[in-house]
Amino acid sequence: MGDLTNGLSTLSRLIGAAWSLTRADALAPREISHLLPTWARALANVSRLLAGREARLGRPGERLARVLERQGPVAIKLGQFLSTRADTFGVEFAEDLGRLKDRLPPFPRALATAEVERALGRPLASLFSAFDEALGAASLAQVHAATLVDGRRVAVKVLRPGIEARVAADIAALTVAADIVHAVAHAARRLEPRAFAATVARALRLELDLRFEAAGADELREAMSRDLYMTAPAVVWDGVARRVLTLEWVAGEALSGPGILDLARPDRSRLAGDLIRAFLAQALDHGVFHADLHEGNLFVDSAGKLVAVDFGIVGRLDPLERRYLAEILWGFLNRDYARVAAVHFEAGYVSSGHDPAAFAQALRAVGEPIFGKAAGDVSMHRLLTQLFEITALFEMRLRPELVLLQKTMVTVEGVARRLDPDLDIWVAAEPVVRRWITRELSPANRLREFADQALSVLSHLARIGAPVGAPAAKAPSARFHGLSFLTGVVVAALAFLAAWLAR
Repeated sequence: MGDLTNGLSTLSRLIGAAWSLTRADALAPREISHLLPTWARALANVSRLLAGREARLGRPGERLARVLERQGPVAIKLGQFLSTRADTFGVEFAEDLGRLKDRLPPFPRALATAEVERALGRPLASLFSAFDEALGAASLAQVHAATLVDGRRVAVKVLRPGIEARVAADIAALTVAADIVHAVAHAARRLEPRAFAATVARALRLELDLRFEAAGADELREAMSRDLYMTAPAVVWDGVARRVLTLEWVAGEALSGPGILDLARPDRSRLAGDLIRAFLAQALDHGVFHADLHEGNLFVDSAGKLVAVDFGIVGRLDPLERRYLAEILWGFLNRDYARVAAVHFEAGYVSSGHDPAAFAQALRAVGEPIFGKAAGDVSMHRLLTQLFEITALFEMRLRPELVLLQKTMVTVEGVARRLDPDLDIWVAAEPVVRRWITRELSPANRLREFADQALSVLSHLARIGAPVGAPAAKAPSARFHGLSFLTGVVVAALAFLAAWLAR
């Protein structure tokens, strides 16, 4: 009986969502009708007879964003993920979805304090001397200003009561919808709807455990402290649990506030440059970056420094991906399109069946028109459209691990451009990229990498040195022992040389 009830509830959610999308002409928008197969175009035309007044308001992405906002947290998260796929849905559509707002009326303070006490397992007064009304509320959680018993001002994020059950039900509906799309829309299978739904579900489940956000905030604060382009509030670990997150208070004004435009032009230019450099330093030097750097999540403190908040989305790059990113950026900075093309082939972004020289020529067509121009003179819409058109000719598929990086880069560039329309993005990025290239591709570092590889080989040889089935205590052969000794000497010499060169 329970399964039947759950199934009917899921079906009801899907029907309700489909009706809302149809009323807004966001299910198969008239703007893309000419791209649909004949049978789908006929169905879309019939469904459009049911459209309401909202169907005439705005572009397809704007109409879809409005519907998703009303559907709840899973739909909002789905829209946010779709906004990262400008390569598939187009830049304008992605930008419209990227403006999705996640603002709802707050739940009562009494409920919030009860949630905090239950999550922390202690009376509220044992940690807080004051706990104010909500500052803002979203679909998953809301934030309260509070004061610790030691006098420090803090921000406390509390999950909505019962939100886990709502999210679980919405995820079930999304999963069924993905199965339906996979079964009936063969053209959509290349978008991997099931994997996409699973990605959205996984991200939401992580956001429902605020201990993960606390760990991300702490890791990013540590990374930021090494460059000081940007800072982050400290985590108050006594106030952290699965449903509660406490951070030190950020005293300053959000970049979305009206007072930011009153800052002197040099200050805004410095902030814009620091934002570009902070993001690149996080991604390249540390392999971890704040992946939601819009104006609402960025403050300027009393010292004029950038401060980031809201660490629910954290991006990561492994060492190899960081190298590819740095070499591609460095190649563009130096207008070395042959090297940029070569890196794309080495990384597997473009298959070996294509001509590297032709790909380098295509990259030149994108890169040359923007050099030396201020950000205000460069249309990101036009630039990305050109890039996607060119890479599509070479069957370049955007790697999943780079989608979040691409989305964040576009967001950061947009915020920087609003701060300083004359900012040259390449000039702002150059110091961080040069530092990474100088350090990571130096002879000393290459030797150090070779030494690490040699140690790995030595360790592997040690594991296979004894015959199969031989007693564990049996000593390896004299020949292998000599090989190990010689390898060790070579490794030690390389390590010494690398250390000497790095002085």
